[in-house]
Amino acid sequence: MAINFDFVLTSFMILLISSVQTSSAQLSRGFYNNTCPNVEQLVRAAVTQKLQQTFVTAPSTLRLFFHDCFVRGCDASVLLVSPTNQVEKSHPDDVSLAGDGFDTVVKAKVAVDSDPQCRNKVSCADILALATRDVVNLAGGPFYEVELGRRDGRISTIASVQHHLPSPNFNLDQLNSLFSFNGLSQTDMIALSGGHTIGFSHCNKFSKRMYNFSPRNRIDPTLNLQYALKLKQTCPVNVDPRVALALDPFTPQTFDNQYFKNLQQGMGLLSSDQVLFTDPRSRDTVNLFASNEQAFYTAFVTAITKLGRVGVKTGNQGEIRVDCTKVN
Repeated sequence: MAINFDFVLTSFMILLISSVQTSSAQLSRGFYNNTCPNVEQLVRAAVTQKLQQTFVTAPSTLRLFFHDCFVRGCDASVLLVSPTNQVEKSHPDDVSLAGDGFDTVVKAKVAVDSDPQCRNKVSCADILALATRDVVNLAGGPFYEVELGRRDGRISTIASVQHHLPSPNFNLDQLNSLFSFNGLSQTDMIALSGGHTIGFSHCNKFSKRMYNFSPRNRIDPTLNLQYALKLKQTCPVNVDPRVALALDPFTPQTFDNQYFKNLQQGMGLLSSDQVLFTDPRSRDTVNLFASNEQAFYTAFVTAITKLGRVGVKTGNQGEIRVDCTKVN
């Protein structure tokens, strides 16, 4: 009997999205009102102190949240460590996650547990979600209410990461497909990409755009030529792969809409950034966010709230880790 794979895939997607929505219905903004009423103040104080030590705290925490949610759902599985290095954070797509993001969660966890009423009552997944909101807001971005009630997952494997995170070379169809798989729209994807306004990337993620891009063009024609020449100075051939550049060269420490203005000028550092403007299907949204910062903020809050619902574990589906780096 022939199998209609399109029908099977569609049915699976409907089931996946409905399961995400069902789980999210169990999250609530006042989840810890009775068990740890000061949780938000405790996390924010720890995040503020960490951010004062190094601004890398902001982009690294935001990126950590994204990588966690897209792999096994927002369950803090990306925080788990293993003596054999067979966990998510050991995958090539995750090894570039900055240590400051992990350290932010650890410090916030210590702050929360310092309150006897809160000790071991708040999940690492919720602490990461709150810390993400705080770094965005403290960097100048919008403040938004965070839905809480996640439980921490007990499983973290390298294999889980494969094909679940966007590549810096993705085109619009590939980006939309991956985000749609997680219940996120094209507008959500573009808004979340705007988080790159405080992000950074290593040279090896975009160097092909400046050297031997194609047989006909040494430099990617969608890349602003003057910008490309400046990039070559910082990222010469055979440069140390640990060298990183700000994704927004103008206001790298401010969560604003400059990222979208950069795309209009051909100054998206990654191919997956610039394609949002070069592809006519997404260009209007980029232009809107570039001209209206509040429209970007509103869309970002909607998108990151939806991101925070992806594959969450609630109730007895997970646990509240005593130590964010290992299961109980």
